[in-house]
Amino acid sequence: MNKKLFTYKKSGVNINAADNFVKFISSVSTKKKGKKKFSNIGGFGSISDIPKHIKKPKIVACTDGVGTKIEIANTLNKYDTIGIDLVAMSVNDLIVQGAKPLLFLDYISINKINLIKLKSIIKGVMKGCKESNCELVGGETAEMPGTYEKDKFDIAGFAVGVVGKNKILNKNKIKKNDLILSIPSSGLHSNGFSLVRYLLNKKKINIKKNKFLKTELLKPTKIYVKEVLKLIDKNLINGCANITGGGLADNIKRVIPKNLVAEINLNKINTSKIFKWLKMNGITDKEMLKTFNCGVGFCLIINPKNLNKVKKYFKKKFKPYVIGKISAGKNKVKLNGSIDWI
Repeated sequence: MNKKLFTYKKSGVNINAADNFVKFISSVSTKKKGKKKFSNIGGFGSISDIPKHIKKPKIVACTDGVGTKIEIANTLNKYDTIGIDLVAMSVNDLIVQGAKPLLFLDYISINKINLIKLKSIIKGVMKGCKESNCELVGGETAEMPGTYEKDKFDIAGFAVGVVGKNKILNKNKIKKNDLILSIPSSGLHSNGFSLVRYLLNKKKINIKKNKFLKTELLKPTKIYVKEVLKLIDKNLINGCANITGGGLADNIKRVIPKNLVAEINLNKINTSKIFKWLKMNGITDKEMLKTFNCGVGFCLIINPKNLNKVKKYFKKKFKPYVIGKISAGKNKVKLNGSIDWI
């Protein structure tokens, strides 16, 4: 019997291609000079330091993906931004509890290794890590023929952060009459794309020929790490919420303590063109609010006396503004008015 008849490569798995991708990641992740690194990309595990200046450090971990935004990237054959999204979806959750991101790992599963595509994705991951001041310390790439259709893939990310016990943001810090601020989103971020794609399909809209959608749909998720951590360090915020799947109401209620209510005035929300476009193309207000961030990428809950101080930490495009306040009550969230979509 010819033992060479069956090989792993013939089954659809190319180990040499995977090894070359690992070498690429390792080479570009060690270009920084003058900085001691403990990452062990290509090994069995990675080692990182816990910052020594943090008193009574607590570890915080988050994991997420980018959902069906991947299909938009596939349609447009553009992969240089979804890696940023991948990092953002985890690190923006970490900072809600006051944690500083330390390290990030990615997982990519794909039908067949395409080095051009994978290099583009990983460059985005590295850019996201740079924006959030954390290290890409490793990950996994799995070639899975038969599980994914041709050219299909999925990505997931895992972030670890650290926070001093006295800096943890918990519900008890939120008080009656605190203000609720919106930090604008950069667009859709990485939520609601199944609905977006359903609408595009039903209306037979070709995004390759639509300059507006081609630009808007792959805008990377805004990373709020640097600004929010500065506010936490200065004790300028009492709570915050990352507005992702489920929209404003479902996410902000997760940080509201018992017997208090986040009263949101929807009339005050400044939304952007992509949300107006979706609304005008047949999505109801109710569906918009529970599916998309609608322009509110991240919420801060602050003492009113800190409002002007907080604003100074943001550039004009992402300057936070008041959209509500904390009141006494039992429903946790109350939405008043309606968004002006015009």
